[in-house]
Parts: sequence; C-alpha cells; structure tokens
Amino acid sequence: MHSNPPQTMATYIKSAHLNKWGAIFLAFSLYISFLGCVCEGKIYTGKGAFVRTKGSNFVVNGSPFLFNGFNAYWMMNVAADPSERYKVSQVLQDAANAGLSVCRTWAFADGGGYNALQISPGVYNELVFQGLDFVVAEARKYGIRLILSFVNNYKDFGGRPQYVEWARNSGVQVSSDDGFYTNPIVKGYYKNHVQRVITRINTITQIAYSQDPVIMAWELINEPRCQADYSGRTINDWVQEMALFVKSLDRYHLLEIGMEGFYGDTMPERKLINPGYQVGTDFISNNLIREIDFATIHAYPDQWLSGKDEDIQMAFMQRWMWSHFKDSRTILKKPLVIAEFGKSSKDPDYNIHKRDSYMRDVYRNIYMEARSGGTIGGGLVWQLMADGMGAYGDGYEIILSENPSTDNIMSQQSRAMTSLSHLLRIRHHQHPPRTSSTFF
Repeated sequence: MHSNPPQTMATYIKSAHLNKWGAIFLAFSLYISFLGCVCEGKIYTGKGAFVRTKGSNFVVNGSPFLFNGFNAYWMMNVAADPSERYKVSQVLQDAANAGLSVCRTWAFADGGGYNALQISPGVYNELVFQGLDFVVAEARKYGIRLILSFVNNYKDFGGRPQYVEWARNSGVQVSSDDGFYTNPIVKGYYKNHVQRVITRINTITQIAYSQDPVIMAWELINEPRCQADYSGRTINDWVQEMALFVKSLDRYHLLEIGMEGFYGDTMPERKLINPGYQVGTDFISNNLIREIDFATIHAYPDQWLSGKDEDIQMAFMQRWMWSHFKDSRTILKKPLVIAEFGKSSKDPDYNIHKRDSYMRDVYRNIYMEARSGGTIGGGLVWQLMADGMGAYGDGYEIILSENPSTDNIMSQQSRAMTSLSHLLRIRHHQHPPRTSSTFF
C-alpha cells in the first residue's frame, strides 16, 4: 500500500483436458467443496525448503506451491519493543490457524522516526534489527514464509524521500526524489542497506537471512513510482541494476520488484487498463528482467476510482486482475502474486458484508485462475493487525479474532488453495516432467 490505480471473477475457465462448461463445473465444485473446511495452524519444523520457480509457477521441493497470505507491514517496528512482541505472535498464530502461509512485511524504517532501523546511512539501531530477527524466528515457529521489502516509495517510514534527503544533507545535489533511481550516492546508500539485511545473522536462530528458507522472497521497493519518467525506462534501469546486486549476494531467495501493476510504454494499448494515469512503471518490461523471479500487482479500486459506485469499481477490478493474469501467463511466463488488496472501512457506506463480499470475489478469481493452469500463486490481503494497534490502522486493518466472518472467508480460501496445491502435486508425481530441475 498505498496510493493510487484492479477486476472480479471471469465467466469462463480454460483447460487443456476439459471442455469449457465441464471445466467450469469441476472448478466450482472443487472450490465450493473446500469452503466448509476449517484450516489449522502448523508448527514449522525448521527443515523446510526454499520456495523456487519452475516454469511459470512456484514450487517447493519441486512440487507446486499455492498459498493464501497477508500483509503486516508493522511487525519489525512493533517487535523492536520486547514488551509488545506478543502482538506479532498473536497475529502469526491467528494467521496460521486460518491457514495463511505467506506474510509480506517491511525490512526498513529509515531516518529519525520512532523505532527507526537505519538512523542514517549505514548506521543501524541494533534493537530494531533484533525486532526483525524476532519476526523471522516467530514466522518460522508458525510455518509462515516472509516476503521482506527493502524500502518504501513514500515518506512513511522514511523511504525514497529519506534517502534523497540524506544525500542532500551530505552536500550532494539531487533535484527531486526521483534522483533515488539515478544518483550514484543514493543508489550506494540503498545497496548498503540491502547488503546489511541480506547478510544479517539472526540473533535468535543464528541463521543468516540469506540462508533462511522462512524468507520466501525479497522485494526491491514498495510501490515504485517515478514522476520524472512515466515511460518506465528509468525504473527499468534501476531494477536491472539492483536485481543484479541482490542476486550477487543471495542465490537462494526469490526476488520481486514490489510493483502495483501499472502498464507503461512497452504495450501502449495496455495503458487503457490503467485507471486513467501512469506512475512511471511498466508492468511488462520491468518484470521481464531476467533476475526478477515473479510479478506482483496491488489492487485498490476504492482508492483509484474514489467516488465511483461499487459496480464500476468491481468491473475495473475484474479487468485489472484478468489483464495481468493473461500477461503473466502469455508474455512474462512468470508467477504472479496479488500482493495487496483490501477494502477500507473509510469507504462510503462501508460495512463488513461489503468487505467480505469483495474479498470473496477476489479469492474466487485467484482460485479459478490457479485451477485453470494460470501463473497466479496466491493473494496477500492488506492487512492483519492485533487488538490495541490503532496507531497502525489505515482503514484496511483486519483483526481476525474480532471478525469471525472475514476469518472464515480467509480460512476457506486457504483450504481451497492448499487442496488445489495437493491436487497438482499428485498430478505432478503421476505425470513427472521428462527433464528435472535441480533445487537448492
């Protein structure tokens, strides 16, 4: 999250072995049959394998990996205070009980703010770093994999503006925050932070982050944007450089950019899918970079089409998801994750029923695309919190213990994705590929 620019369920499903209506019937039957099941949390044994990509899908130990997950950006910040760590544990436990298996969270907090991780370039607060250690160790305990983001596009928690301010304070002339992508001094600050995080040895588990399979992936930046160049080329050059740098440090983990999904100049006709504007990224060219292992989109039609009625917003959401489903499958040939989506309690006429209905529609789209052989790996709702965390709320927060209907919908989706994963795994073992890949 957050800022500006979607879809809902498509009315068909493709299958190489079933006709159109037979595929629809089978997929819906499987989906509905899973909805009454209750997911239970599991304790991580410490023997897990790294998540990999094989073709255009996620795999673990060579077998298909589908998931349902969540965002909890605040975890390191809260865990920096040992007396507050129970909130991290509670959310992870609630998430595991709902079958959620992937969590996306921040590995940054830049500047002089509350519980800053990086106080100034290269200067770190060890107590906050130990908070991140706790998050990683606790995720291991509950069997939840992490996507860790290196920096924010926005000024929240420092982000891109803080890096530019640091450079200016040292006498470097940077014309705008977009200099983050081009100025060698600023890029050096960023690379230093990336290296410090990746090479960090966890003070609780004694496992280097670079060696820990609990970490599913690194994220270069949350929602990159560039006003100086809407074509996507400036960010493309930055992603190429930084992706190569990350891979030079860590050959085990997956890497993604952190994009919202906006189209750029590579396919001009796709820009019609955007909600009326560009932000300086190019979903196609940016994600075609070899070192980027999977693509992401974010989806906030309530923000991006603010003031439009819910039918218009849902129609947009439908187009947004299915356009990216198609492009990930046919052009990128890489896995796709809906890395942020939600519905805000600040929306006009909001009620929990509307949020539940919206989430159910998004989940159904994800399941159907995965069931039809698409590249979608799963979705990460924005965001889960524990009770008593009002300061971190933004309207999208969900407290599972206080929202049983939402908890139930998320548990149902977890069960559906897990069951589909098992089904695909059985098929994989019954019909193994002719050539095998080696996984670390």
